[in-house]
Amino acid sequence: MEWILGAAGAFCFVYFVVCGLYAGFGASFLGLWPVLGVFLTIWALSMHQVKAGHVLIHLPRGLKIAISGVLLLGVLVFAVMEILIASQMFAAGEENLDYLIVLGAQVRGDTVSVALEARLESAKAYLEENPDTQAILSGGQGSGENLTEAKAMYEWLTERGIDGNRLILEEASTSTWENLTFSRELIGSTDVSVGIVTNNFHVYRGTMLARCAGFTQVSGIAAESHTVMQLHFLVREGLALAKDLVRYRML
Repeated sequence: MEWILGAAGAFCFVYFVVCGLYAGFGASFLGLWPVLGVFLTIWALSMHQVKAGHVLIHLPRGLKIAISGVLLLGVLVFAVMEILIASQMFAAGEENLDYLIVLGAQVRGDTVSVALEARLESAKAYLEENPDTQAILSGGQGSGENLTEAKAMYEWLTERGIDGNRLILEEASTSTWENLTFSRELIGSTDVSVGIVTNNFHVYRGTMLARCAGFTQVSGIAAESHTVMQLHFLVREGLALAKDLVRYRML
């Protein structure tokens, strides 16, 4: 078992470096990997010491059982979160929805990021196949962005043939929850069918938050995600989903 833990710890360090070189070491929550690597390495060394008969700290049996139980519970909860996320990673949405809500993502200067472009590709394909559907482009302006994410999405879609009259800009939101609640205010009703367009790892949480925001007819439309960063996004999303399940009482 200690060899498995040690190998997992080494993988965490290597993956941290790979992701850092690929996306930049400032990527959101990337520091989780070296922290996890240290934890797994210490756990592996501790198990090795116990097997060798060198126990540095003697813990009461009850405390050992309690610690093991907490760790096991954490693993089980995290596994459930990942199963929920995976259940919507290939969602294609229903036909002829009233609205798409395209969730914003980073814009670098005037250029949409790879993640946002993937969302726009999926939105474009859906709008071409469903000519009566309108789209809410949702996203404000953040650091390093020369225009709002909504405006960048509008320019990307209209340059590729989507009629601007079908596109509604929501330019104030700074989070997924605001994306959805501000879009709801623009639509003026929750009794409409909506498709949440976002990257595959984010679809489950996006659709659940849409229901929390009051929408009654919700489906997800999954866009592609970075292959290299996919594992990182899944782990990060699992933690975010657990937080939101408590915060918005989505269960």
